[in-house]
Amino acid sequence: MKRYCALDVSLKETAVCIVDETGKICRETKVATHPEEAPLRGERG
Repeated sequence: MKRYCALDVSLKETAVCIVDETGKICRETKVATHPEEAPLRGERG
């Protein structure tokens, strides 16, 4: 079964929603956002 994940990112927290292929919500949660840990846009490793 396929699952899809959506993120709603803000400076303080990120909302996460996982739905299955029929659109049924499997999991919803919020987690702290840590922008200092995110890779920089265009950064090459």
